[in-house]
Amino acid sequence: MTDDNAHDDAPTFDDGFRDGLDQLLAWRRDVRRFSDRSISPEILDDLLNRACLAPSVGNAQPWRFVSVENTERRQAVIAHVDSENRKAAAAYADDNERSEYQKLKLHGLREAPVHLAVFCDMAVEEGRGLGRQTMPETLIYSVVMAIHNLWLTARARNIGLGWVSICEPDQITALLDVPAGWHFIGYLCIGYPAQESDEPELVTYGWQDRIDLKQTRFVR
Repeated sequence: MTDDNAHDDAPTFDDGFRDGLDQLLAWRRDVRRFSDRSISPEILDDLLNRACLAPSVGNAQPWRFVSVENTERRQAVIAHVDSENRKAAAAYADDNERSEYQKLKLHGLREAPVHLAVFCDMAVEEGRGLGRQTMPETLIYSVVMAIHNLWLTARARNIGLGWVSICEPDQITALLDVPAGWHFIGYLCIGYPAQESDEPELVTYGWQDRIDLKQTRFVR
């Protein structure tokens, strides 16, 4: 008996592939320290093509990628993030905790060759609303999945990615002058890492250890 739904070209993922995937997941890091090596437009396009293979609700594909190349805009983003970073440090009332925070390197905006702002088109017509009538936020989840694809694809090519979260969404949206209806998701630094580690930097610097699976898994 043959399976009418079988696909002759479907790959078989063997133990070697799974071992490689485990390594990829373990070595995916939020990179904040970049070398001065550039990234070609062709490589960036390749990374984004893989990002667009992410699942999306109703196949809406709501991700929008903005390459920030203008020097003045980049400097404005850096100034904004630095300002927000100072505010965040001041929010720690404990002197020791504030001091520990200030030791952390929380972005690589000055060193990274590629700045990429990622938005979700909340008015996207593709998908015709399928799957998001009761949970419109699934559009945003779809874009986050695309960023994760991008992150893993970059790591597989020995390229690092850092997600900069010390920023105010409305400010970034205004600085980049994007269409109305685009919802800011993340600002990414992309480049070749200046150093490699399979341990999160925040673990290395004693800020936060990984928690055990038992603390996150529940049965009902």
